[in-house]
Amino acid sequence: MPIISRGFHGRRPTSGNTLPPGQYETFDFPVMSAGPTPRITRDDWEFTVTTEDGTRHRWDWAELMALPAETPTVDLHCVTKWSKFGTHWRGVSLDVLLADVETAAEYALVHSYGGYTTNLPLEDLLDGQAWIAHEYDGDELAPEHGGPARLLVPHLYLWKSAKWVRGIRLLLDDEPGFWESVGYHDYGDPWREQRYQGD
Repeated sequence: MPIISRGFHGRRPTSGNTLPPGQYETFDFPVMSAGPTPRITRDDWEFTVTTEDGTRHRWDWAELMALPAETPTVDLHCVTKWSKFGTHWRGVSLDVLLADVETAAEYALVHSYGGYTTNLPLEDLLDGQAWIAHEYDGDELAPEHGGPARLLVPHLYLWKSAKWVRGIRLLLDDEPGFWESVGYHDYGDPWREQRYQGD
């Protein structure tokens, strides 16, 4: 899969926020993607959670919109070293989507439209730490930022917040995703600078 990186311009001065090690603050919202931007209509969009025994839970766009939404304000930290503070989102907590899912899984493999995947521990999707976000800064989420909906897991590097999210497979054993299979860290904590395997 080709890597497409659009240019961006960060600014060094910060506004009193604390940066994770090796990061700089940007006031833009850089767009970085692996592969072309998928275009998914809300009529065609669906999100699934599949458990380790194959049980499948599914939501279409109308069903997602009918769920209680939250409006988290979070900081973003990209492995390419930019950080953006105080971003405003609207989305559905994974706590809501996983509330009725019975599983013994400890890991999740997130799938996106376009074929992207990323892995993370299931516990990092719970307890108010993750959302299926569908609005950014009061507007519908633009395709270049993962619209119509993306995963938002702001305490980890941004590659874990999969754009164009399509579903989650719950797994008993960890399974690397796209970037993790080519050397990126399995967990990706920006405060411990876990960019690559061995960090």
